[in-house]
Amino acid sequence: MVIGATGLVGELLVHNLLEHSAYSLVRVLVRRPLKLQHPKLEQHVLDWEQLESQDHLFDGIDDLYCCLGTTIKKAGSQENFRQVDYHYPVRAATLAKQHEVPQMLVISSMGASAGSRVFYSRTKGEMEDALSNIGFQSLHIFRPSLILGDRNEKRFGEQMAAHAMKFLDRWMKGRADKYRAVHAATIAQAMTNIALVQAKGKHVYPNDVIHVLGADEG
Repeated sequence: MVIGATGLVGELLVHNLLEHSAYSLVRVLVRRPLKLQHPKLEQHVLDWEQLESQDHLFDGIDDLYCCLGTTIKKAGSQENFRQVDYHYPVRAATLAKQHEVPQMLVISSMGASAGSRVFYSRTKGEMEDALSNIGFQSLHIFRPSLILGDRNEKRFGEQMAAHAMKFLDRWMKGRADKYRAVHAATIAQAMTNIALVQAKGKHVYPNDVIHVLGADEG
């Protein structure tokens, strides 16, 4: 199951999973359907406020991928941002655990910490802590830096930062490597690769490790 499938990383992840022989079905929970058809794709359009009434959708799931994320500007308020980046992932994870889903993989953020003074980083950290307490057999947390890729919506600040990061990327080696921007496709591939290992326990992958895990072997 993929939640956040209409986002930048989520849509690329869905394509990865559909093409992988390890998966016989990919179920996505979305507010609007993906412009994609595939014999292994199962789409469910729902209102996230009614998620618990659709808990049967978590039956038979092996891996729960969470690619949910927004910005405060797009959400309109800190409260709405927290709804998407904290409450929705935790609610989905709780239902998944109730239906004995063994493994969850989630995108967080570099600098995530429940003790952070920055609202964004604090929310991500609190989300990580909440997921850690649910008790999955395997929990994989990915903490990327700035995410590159072609977004459906334009985020001016992120676009400017992305241009700067691309320019600086050739010099950001060694100790600065952990700050390098990472392409959405790299994150999607890293998540796919890690899921198939099925390593037990909680694992956190910082930005520089994501670059390695999602490297194009071709």
